Amino acid sequence: MDRRRAFAALALGFAGLAAAAPVHGPPLREMRWIAPALSRTEVVRVLTTRPIECLAPSLDVAIAEQVAVGRAMFSAPLLSGGQAARAGLSCAACHVAGRDNPHFFFPGVSGKPGTADVTTSLFSSRRGDGIFNPRPIPDLGADPPKVSRDPADPSLRRFIRGIVVEEFDGLEPPARIIDGLAAYVRALRGNCPGGATRTATREADDAIIAVTAARNALAEGDAAAAHLLIAAARSTLGRIDERFPSTPFIGRRLARHDFLLRHLQATATNNSMATQRGLGRWAVDFARDLPVLRSAEPGSLYSAATLDRTLAATGERSVQN
Repeated sequence: MDRRRAFAALALGFAGLAAAAPVHGPPLREMRWIAPALSRTEVVRVLTTRPIECLAPSLDVAIAEQVAVGRAMFSAPLLSGGQAARAGLSCAACHVAGRDNPHFFFPGVSGKPGTADVTTSLFSSRRGDGIFNPRPIPDLGADPPKVSRDPADPSLRRFIRGIVVEEFDGLEPPARIIDGLAAYVRALRGNCPGGATRTATREADDAIIAVTAARNALAEGDAAAAHLLIAAARSTLGRIDERFPSTPFIGRRLARHDFLLRHLQATATNNSMATQRGLGRWAVDFARDLPVLRSAEPGSLYSAATLDRTLAATGERSVQN
């Protein structure tokens, strides 16, 4: 199996909702890499808010589409291999909204919270140097770039490809995915202070953006990228689903949407036009469920009060400041 087919198989095999929440452990997967010393109050804040994602707008349709591709893949745990893949880490796990993450902590990789050893053999069979040397996680929009952000300069693209394939032992991504990640990083800015509340409807919009990007990829004959982008949308459905553990009717709706996306993944290679039409119908149908998601949010783990009660009841982060 060549790398392109292997990526398609990985994307099709991604188990959407089932992969989102572990059977045992914390109620939200993201808690697995939040610094253990953080109080419950701070954990709740981290899990219900996020920094502003500061993206420079573009009037160029092609660049805007590339940024959408990169943004979708940045938040999906699909590009890494090895231990990072098993842990469910995405680019956004370290760089929340493209920024830094002062609360990130991964055993064997982090020293202080907010640091990571990018040359650890735990993640990389190619760049592991046998030295524990964690460094602060940079803000991709504000910190001085390591490489040029000039679209005509290929160094950023090579840098990102090296992170995926060498630093995290991932498969070789389709060119469209690497181009999208480079466009997304180029578009990030660090001059947007403040934060935003995490909501189901905001994350649902991310799924629709990923599906739209998949339709565009299919329109240009890029089934491999479309497979991954559909998988990114399914990953987003999984993140939403784990926030509604006590709301079965939301779970059933999300499972139906996930099932349809999985079917469309399976048809993408052999029936591109039909899949494009199906993705368009899916986006319209999913958008109709957004008011339902919004109305159920107060009782979900998007709610700070509900999350705090849940963590208290399960004994997670018992210290409250």
